[in-house]
Amino acid sequence: MTRTTPPRPLDVASVFPELAGMSRTATRLHPRPGAPTVRESSVGGPLLWPADEPWASCSQEHDAPFELNTPEEVRTLRRIRALGVWTDEDHAEVSRIHAGHDPSLLPEGPHPLIPVAQLYARDVPCLPFPEGTDLLQVLWCPFIDIEYREGSEAVQLRWRRASDVAEAEVMAAAPEPAYVGTYELVPVACVLHPEQVREYPAPHDLDPELADRIARWEEGVSADYQDDLSVAAGWKAGGWAAPFTFRDSGGPRELRCPECSAVGEPLLTLDHTEWRGETSGWRPVEEPPGASAAPTDITVGRGYTLQIYGCPADPRHLPVTVVQ
Repeated sequence: MTRTTPPRPLDVASVFPELAGMSRTATRLHPRPGAPTVRESSVGGPLLWPADEPWASCSQEHDAPFELNTPEEVRTLRRIRALGVWTDEDHAEVSRIHAGHDPSLLPEGPHPLIPVAQLYARDVPCLPFPEGTDLLQVLWCPFIDIEYREGSEAVQLRWRRASDVAEAEVMAAAPEPAYVGTYELVPVACVLHPEQVREYPAPHDLDPELADRIARWEEGVSADYQDDLSVAAGWKAGGWAAPFTFRDSGGPRELRCPECSAVGEPLLTLDHTEWRGETSGWRPVEEPPGASAAPTDITVGRGYTLQIYGCPADPRHLPVTVVQ
């Protein structure tokens, strides 16, 4: 099903002409649970990975402050949660899974990474695909420290040319880590419904004088610039950085590539919800009443937004990952 973002409440660039030259195209991914194939863009789905290429892994020591679960337990928990009525056996199984495994059981690295997203250029033309590539794969280690480290191998990118991977040479089954630190960093397998939208900078990316004028203007209108008119909600590729939340007091800062110090550009935004509230202006017009606003079952921190920044000088460099 196509997903369509409702029109913005007003054309903010007609009110503030300075914004016209600042617009960027972003692709809202609109992930929804499904059964994607390796030849499709997806969130949490199988990757088009050559059978003779070692699977991505992370050798860093990871923070595991909570009880661990296996990937299979994560799948079981979600299956049971989706049931309308639980049996006694279901309750017992959920209790066992919530009890988890002692963090001391976490083996030393390298840990196999898990797929986060697979994006074909035909679906997300706004991304800076290196010459000769048309496929981006994003993987990470499912432990909470991926939310706070910048430029670590816990989050990795793979840029490919899909035609280089023949059907008979695709890895049949990807390796999985023995344990995950939290199921909230293991995305549900989702198909995508990409939609290009226009964005304007969040207030922290504006000149302070312009941001102040917009704030004063908001007092007399029914639209909120940050929430309604600037940056799209939900999972998206490209566009502008998400608004700052708990980092407001420190102000914005440049996020630089750890390998060459180039100023990073927003590559992928992961939000725990696709819209906020039943009346949110970012809710697709096709969504039926009662539809889940959190289809990927991903929660970063306490519900913040995880932003992955790529290097504009060389997209193959390690990304910078930050919560905001």
